[in-house]
Amino acid sequence: MSLDLPRTDTRAANLAADEVRRRLEHARTTRLAQLKALDETGDSPGDHLMSNQKDAIVRVLREIDEAFARVEDGTYGTCLGCAKPVPPERLEILPHTRYCVGCRRAA
Repeated sequence: MSLDLPRTDTRAANLAADEVRRRLEHARTTRLAQLKALDETGDSPGDHLMSNQKDAIVRVLREIDEAFARVEDGTYGTCLGCAKPVPPERLEILPHTRYCVGCRRAA
């Protein structure tokens, strides 16, 4: 009788992490292209909509970088509000999300 504990499949975990990194990189590339397109249109004084769009994109880029850090430290997919797993469907749509739906609504 073996006293060995069941091992987690590290290969599967690495594949999952690679998929998450790929999704995050795609999200980053998309946001950088949006930011570049906004920059190329030029700013006009008092254009608050353009400024707000740029601010929102920069904020998402910051969230993407934070998500990369969570992948590295092993906390990716855990809600920062309630510490429960974020549903995979939510992570598929928003790979950089920090919160489950309930905690996001409460914020």
